[in-house]
Amino acid sequence: MITLIVFSLLLHFAMEASSPLDQVLQYIDEHQDDYVKHLKEWIAIQSESGTPTKRDEVIRMMHVVGETIERLGGTVEVTDMGNEELPSGKIIPLPPVVLGELGKDPNKTTVCIYGHVDVQPARIKDGWTTDPYVLTEKNGNLYGRGSSDDKGPILAWLHAIEAFQALKQELPVNLKFIFEGMEESGSSGLDDLLTKKNEIFFSNVEFIVISDSAWLSKKPALTYGTRGLCYFIIEVQGANQDLHSGSYGGTVHEAMTDLIALLDSLVNSSGHILIPGIDSDVVPLTDEECLLYEPIEFNLEAFKHTIGTTELLHKTKMDVLLHRWRFPSLSIHGIEGAFSGPGTKTVIPAKVKGKFSIRLVPNMDPEKLSNQVKTYLNGVFAERRTPNKLRITLQSGSKAWFADVTDKLYNAGRRAIRKVFGIEADLIRAGGTIPIARMLQHTMQKSVMMLPIGGADDGTHSRNEKLSR
Repeated sequence: MITLIVFSLLLHFAMEASSPLDQVLQYIDEHQDDYVKHLKEWIAIQSESGTPTKRDEVIRMMHVVGETIERLGGTVEVTDMGNEELPSGKIIPLPPVVLGELGKDPNKTTVCIYGHVDVQPARIKDGWTTDPYVLTEKNGNLYGRGSSDDKGPILAWLHAIEAFQALKQELPVNLKFIFEGMEESGSSGLDDLLTKKNEIFFSNVEFIVISDSAWLSKKPALTYGTRGLCYFIIEVQGANQDLHSGSYGGTVHEAMTDLIALLDSLVNSSGHILIPGIDSDVVPLTDEECLLYEPIEFNLEAFKHTIGTTELLHKTKMDVLLHRWRFPSLSIHGIEGAFSGPGTKTVIPAKVKGKFSIRLVPNMDPEKLSNQVKTYLNGVFAERRTPNKLRITLQSGSKAWFADVTDKLYNAGRRAIRKVFGIEADLIRAGGTIPIARMLQHTMQKSVMMLPIGGADDGTHSRNEKLSR
């Protein structure tokens, strides 16, 4: 079915909605086993970009992608991305980026497809019920690391092209590809590559499609926005050594106590961010925008059951979705330097680090937000009149991405989903951050659409990741 979605989308780029899908359906059904076999070969490559010992596997995966495009008749440039220095000082190569091209007809629209073939780490001991690198089919689901994020969706595009060729149908568009192997680890160097290639390789690209997201429910969807992210680390330095609470408790200003007070000052029990001015750049919600949320299929009870909670911060579907996608949020992630092992230990840590992030929405700027956070926390810290030292660091910052759902690209996506499923697509956002969407939009100044192919319950980044057959 996912290959058929892509096939239909390609047709609708050229407004050829009347092409015979029955013939395509039959072909896809007859070749499902071939598609699954191909995916199994890709899943077997343990392309974990965040695991240095598996870097050779990531590089091998990139070459496999390039060879697949070449077998379809495309041309490929395997672009060297240089090296990466690990915290240990060791230098290892970055995976190359694959730039591919299929078709150069000046009378056709040129569409660029983005995807990534690196994956999050996965081990049986993490709780997988099957080997994460052996694609296993159960009850119509294909389990394996990368099946949904993002090897399966990339293969859907390549299989759709193969279906066109097998059925002797001319591709209605020119295609360009940009496939990387470092998305799960920050897309090192990709921004510079896009800028460098923008005036040459990408100069004739009119539309960009990203298949690296999931539906919200069992209803097909198109994604038109993601939130940005600012990740902060608060460091509090107390005494110059760890102390025994029996000998020193009650006599010193404890770094942990200061840190807990700072973290507690960030957000209240209703989820409201307490940093002054943080909402000043949030675009006001319009009546027209509210209408986009009404038809979205989203079951609050099922959502609560899935995450294992009995109550949410908000009571209605619209409020939950708005606060998940449309408004900024703050989450506290952990404390470094404190005792966290099993058992008891009566230590007063000398230095602790608190970690939290804020999800940004359109118009919010990471640098401005960083200044607001630092001003606020320095003020809270000063009121404690502690001699301890405070340092606040913005570890990373990225802006939100937002697209126009009325443009030609989204109209093509909606027609394709209507043709395949017989229903209107949900227009959704994602609460997470996918920097490549804004990166591509900002660099190329072209329309970007996210075409989710994975299901809401696929478990991307989690154990037992799967893709429905």
